[in-house]
Amino acid sequence: MIWNFYFSGILYAKFREEKETLTAQVLNMETGRLGEEKPFGEKENEFLQKLCSRSIAYLFEKKAAYEEKIAQKQETFILDGARFTDRRGEAYIQRDKKFPTDLFYENGKIWAVLMSGRDYTAVLVREGMEERTILKAWEEVYPDRRCFGVRFLGTDFVKTRDGERLASDVYLPSEGQRFPTVLIRTPYGKKRGAEGYFRFVQRGYAVVIQDVRGREDSTGEWMPQYYEIEDGDDTLNWIAAQPWSDGKVGMTGGSYLGYVQWAAAASGNPHLKAMLSSVCAGSAFIDLPRRGGCFDSGMLAWCFSVSEQRMRPDLMVQDNWDEILDIRPIEDIPKRALGRELPFLTEWLKHKDQDAFWKKGNWQLNYKGGPVPALIMSGWFDDNGMGTTEALELVKDWPEGTWKAVLGPWKHSGNADYDLHGVHMGSDALRYDMDILCMKWLEHFLKDVENGIEKTSALEYYTVGENRWKTGESWPPADTEQMFLYLGGETDGAAGGTGIACGRGDLYFEAPEIRGKDSYLYDPKDPSIHVIDMSENELEVPEDYTAVEQREDMLSYTTKPFEEAFTVTGELAVKLYVSCDCPDTDFMVRITDVDETGRSIKLADGVLGAKYRNGFEKAEYLEPGRIYDITIRTTKISNTFLPGHSLRLTVTSSGKNFIFPNSNTEDGFDSTCVRRAHVTVHRGGETPSAVVMMREKK
Repeated sequence: MIWNFYFSGILYAKFREEKETLTAQVLNMETGRLGEEKPFGEKENEFLQKLCSRSIAYLFEKKAAYEEKIAQKQETFILDGARFTDRRGEAYIQRDKKFPTDLFYENGKIWAVLMSGRDYTAVLVREGMEERTILKAWEEVYPDRRCFGVRFLGTDFVKTRDGERLASDVYLPSEGQRFPTVLIRTPYGKKRGAEGYFRFVQRGYAVVIQDVRGREDSTGEWMPQYYEIEDGDDTLNWIAAQPWSDGKVGMTGGSYLGYVQWAAAASGNPHLKAMLSSVCAGSAFIDLPRRGGCFDSGMLAWCFSVSEQRMRPDLMVQDNWDEILDIRPIEDIPKRALGRELPFLTEWLKHKDQDAFWKKGNWQLNYKGGPVPALIMSGWFDDNGMGTTEALELVKDWPEGTWKAVLGPWKHSGNADYDLHGVHMGSDALRYDMDILCMKWLEHFLKDVENGIEKTSALEYYTVGENRWKTGESWPPADTEQMFLYLGGETDGAAGGTGIACGRGDLYFEAPEIRGKDSYLYDPKDPSIHVIDMSENELEVPEDYTAVEQREDMLSYTTKPFEEAFTVTGELAVKLYVSCDCPDTDFMVRITDVDETGRSIKLADGVLGAKYRNGFEKAEYLEPGRIYDITIRTTKISNTFLPGHSLRLTVTSSGKNFIFPNSNTEDGFDSTCVRRAHVTVHRGGETPSAVVMMREKK
């Protein structure tokens, strides 16, 4: 039996499966043609695994066992600890695993395996059955199936305007003289994952992979998100001046690699013609590391991984994160945990407010020039989701066809999980066409190919609960309306109530007329927990907060169970009227979906340092006894609260693992001297605290 393995629509290997043997022809990257047939060994398997994050050898080894399970026609089966569930009688999808395998079957036999990632899909398929998979759509993009060889031109050093040298690997197609270019700028090493970018070369693009300033082989100071606007501008000019360049450049990559795209675009450079922006990082005080003016402890795992000249992902895994997060002052954390200072962390800590240091790297604030066509990809549970929020704010008034957003039920790793921390996102949570969208975007805006991508829906988003994809032409979608849910006491109603302090209240669609208040005592020595695995380096995953919500330092407000489906799509905000007996404290809010059993799953959250209620440039401390109104931005979501479910808002002042606890003093998050804070949330009457949201119209 012959099997073909495709990565992003390119034939990378052809397998011959006999009863006792497995042979393969694997793509020769230099020639762009399949090599000679030989036994499929460990070396060849490692090569393909670098592309798709799965072992192809393991799939062939277990195929007979999978088919034995499939033949039993059960809803769920487990093999070697891996759980698979049936999807519409066409495929068994792997559950509870990052980078799952989807087993397509017919008459009890597997005929294709599909494997998705952040911006790719790999397909292993029986020869002759390609058109029954996503590969049919690839035929429409590249009907001639041409695959160029990959030619490594060498490492060049781009000279910056201040004299640093940025190490840049250049790859060219095996044929041709001048090409549009795909640029990748990374702090993780230009060789790391380079194979995944060769698909652009194979489609006729030059590829430049560059170490950002101070990283790997590049010179200069490593100061995250500080030099990237200028360095991106200099790199684009350098590319356009090369003899192999046609002057058009697109950029791709996720997270920090998404941030540098927007930074380059902010420069107004005329050579940047397209962006494939995935889970992009945003500005410091809206996204990380100073979200809401707090200091994000959750990103320490990332900080550790880039604490040396070369990437050290192993340093993210620490058995004693609880103890590490308690070290003060914060600048001593790397000294005691890693045995050395972390210069960029020390510098961050010198700048308490949003001053010129932080503003320098703010691509939204510094954006100049016109629109750069941007394909924006992110997820509701992306810990850089606020960066994507800033991108959506920036592009909202751009001309039609210059931006497109795909927002899924994903964490920071993107299109790679059906289940997030035990919460099922639905059997259609993953997409097989992300790389097709990306290639069409580049083909249109870099090669002027009329493929219609710019005429497709500007917005494609997934509604959790309904578990289906929807489309729109704006963000938030036009068929939404702003609504308020007002905080009240347990017995408050729209016409009034007791106004007593209870800590467990209700949410109403009309503001209670009588004022009430709820109070809690926040002790920095006993902070509430933000439920994440620090070593996973994923800060916004949905989790069950039912137990955490029982803490005495957390207020909770819940709607009555919905009688019919209630869908919220967009950003949320929480407007609170608060008072505190300390000069400063933090406010952390969460929006959760509470099911019939009382299980409370986090959907969105937001944080704000009270002293920054009027802006991040200047601290304005609190006066005891005075009531202040504050507005807390949250992450975005599209969620349907099913009949019998409720929407819940929780309010507290801490979230260990996510933010360093506020000391409740003017020294904020980095103090060995702490105070306990008595915090009050006022509601109803002249202090109508509320959740502000966008509801989908019926």
